[in-house]
Amino acid sequence: MAAAAPKVAFAFAFRLACFAAMLWMALWAEARPAPSLPDAVLAVVPYVAWVDRYNYAVWVLAYVPVALALLFTDVRRFCRYMVVSGLLALARGACIAATGLGPVHGPDANAGMDLAAREQAFADLLHPLGLFGRGPAHVYLTKDLFFSGHTATTFLLLLYAWRDRRLRWPMLAGHAVVVATVFLSHLHYTIDVLGAYAMAFTAYALAEWRRPAATSSEPEPEPEPGPAA
Repeated sequence: MAAAAPKVAFAFAFRLACFAAMLWMALWAEARPAPSLPDAVLAVVPYVAWVDRYNYAVWVLAYVPVALALLFTDVRRFCRYMVVSGLLALARGACIAATGLGPVHGPDANAGMDLAAREQAFADLLHPLGLFGRGPAHVYLTKDLFFSGHTATTFLLLLYAWRDRRLRWPMLAGHAVVVATVFLSHLHYTIDVLGAYAMAFTAYALAEWRRPAATSSEPEPEPEPGPAA
């Protein structure tokens, strides 16, 4: 573990930098007026206020223990996960900026947010507790929608943890609970969740799938002669 410390430090720093960049793109999108969309699934799924209040805490409980376990059981795989997760965050920020979906429920309260307000929101959201309870995330982030970060991050971690049975089943259960909270809190449209699966799986496949080794054009060496009969 000590030998891998520089790589681990870089992985954490890279992931944090990507999160910050994604956050700024999301806040830029918050300032634009945007229309809300009809959603056939959310129309029949009840909104549960206490789930909405604590959905970020549920995400942390599902995500952090397995991520730390992956760090201590397979540090190289953990570092790759963090880098891919950071790149996925950048892709999410770009998608949020490009799509411009309106809030799932409630008014478009942040339309017209000026630069000073975005800078204050950015500082508040980077605080370690900024995503919990009825804090800054519920105030400032109402249109960070396509694609779902809750779904993408936990699904990506599930893919990286899958080959370790000790981590596979806790992460699968945690991921299922997180996705349930996304729907029960009306945090995202259904298309945001489906898009998260597509984006996370694509990122994992591009990073982890190995192409078959190319056949060498050089002739194979002649076998060594065996002992004389």
